[in-house]
Amino acid sequence: MTIWLVRAGKHGEREDFALANNVAVIGWNELPDMSGIKTRKELLELLQKTYPNEKDKTLMNWEAQLWAFIQRIKPGDLVALPLKRRSAIALGRVEGAYTYKGDNPSSAQHNLSVKWESELPRAQFGQDLLYSLGSAQTVCRIERNNAEERIKNLLVGKKDTPLKPPDIASEESGEETDFDVEQYARDQIVKYINSKFKGHDLQQLVGAILQAQGYTIRIAPEGPDGGVDIIAGRGALGFEPPRLAVQVKSSDSPVDVGVLRELQGVMSAFGADLGLVVAWGGYRGSVEKEAARQFFKIRLWDSSDLVSMLQTYYEQLPDDIQAELPLKRIWALVPEEE
Repeated sequence: MTIWLVRAGKHGEREDFALANNVAVIGWNELPDMSGIKTRKELLELLQKTYPNEKDKTLMNWEAQLWAFIQRIKPGDLVALPLKRRSAIALGRVEGAYTYKGDNPSSAQHNLSVKWESELPRAQFGQDLLYSLGSAQTVCRIERNNAEERIKNLLVGKKDTPLKPPDIASEESGEETDFDVEQYARDQIVKYINSKFKGHDLQQLVGAILQAQGYTIRIAPEGPDGGVDIIAGRGALGFEPPRLAVQVKSSDSPVDVGVLRELQGVMSAFGADLGLVVAWGGYRGSVEKEAARQFFKIRLWDSSDLVSMLQTYYEQLPDDIQAELPLKRIWALVPEEE
């Protein structure tokens, strides 16, 4: 069994289609049906004809990825899809060979049949696995650091055990060395917050971000909270709208739709106009669908959203939080991506 990374667009634009239709899909919209291609030379010639203005190095990179997608990935292999819209990784098992479906949207015509088995929060993966899953490639094999065995264990509910020290990218590994620097940095911040801000401390961090956004807040003391951990309002005294009711879930496990409905049910009791669920371990797909119906009432943050807010408002956070969570802005070159 082999594990493959197959992304669903730079911004996750093909995620919903892939998960809803039990397929792995790639872009390269201009390419026709490739099921008749038998050699890598044929594939490269097709790419040269379709993309005459691209550099030779780019075309050779694309040829390697596309050859893997149409020929190397086999039924029974596992596919990992890092999600962009929530901090999770979808895992599925390949059930069929490459097919071209011209009736699909143009960005989802190149398909592999995949039975999606699970969505796991990124926090459940060791940093070394996240490094590999952060490859800038659309399609590549994941094999370093005993990846196959560890991901199989995660699928049956076992805890991941990172290698010490991890095998970082090397020419000998055969695995793609370019990776998403931004996502890698975000994963490191998530791991650090997970170790430093547990339980009530996470509520304090969320409260500090809301204060930096201009809210006056009240954080419930530890213990029973009546379904709301933070209440927040605009203005010096917090009387001005919008008034928020916030529920913070610090567990590493994804929450289900019951958390959203619980907050819905108590918002009026706290005089809240709007609600916010902060689910550190992420949330299941059913929660996102329910939240779409409550778009003008409730928002969802997972660990990735929280880190994005943290990065945006970091300079406005209290000195004690900055001291406990030291961050620095850097510039990094963004690798090219299909």
